[in-house]
Amino acid sequence: MSANIVNTTDANFEADVLKSETPVLVDFWAGWCAPCKAIAPVLEVLSTEYEGKVKIVKVDVTTCEQIAVDYNIRNIPALLMFKNGEVVAQQVGAAPKSKLAAFIEENI
Repeated sequence: MSANIVNTTDANFEADVLKSETPVLVDFWAGWCAPCKAIAPVLEVLSTEYEGKVKIVKVDVTTCEQIAVDYNIRNIPALLMFKNGEVVAQQVGAAPKSKLAAFIEENI
């Protein structure tokens, strides 16, 4: 996993995401989810391309159930863009790199 991607927990979510001064792309995923696994390498590439502009944080919905409930995550992968602790955009489902890059560009 890229050094630019943070795996967060219930305990660290506030510090990693809500208090971040940089926009944060949160990837809600699970180990058993094939589409989640499919976009993981794409997110690694994007984390390098957007280093310093956006922080990518992964939330495993099987271990961070409360965060998934708090943000009404019903389908994964779900990508939420946070700015100043608020959700500003959401993308659900796997998508090609070009679409994920456009999602980041539109919301940072």
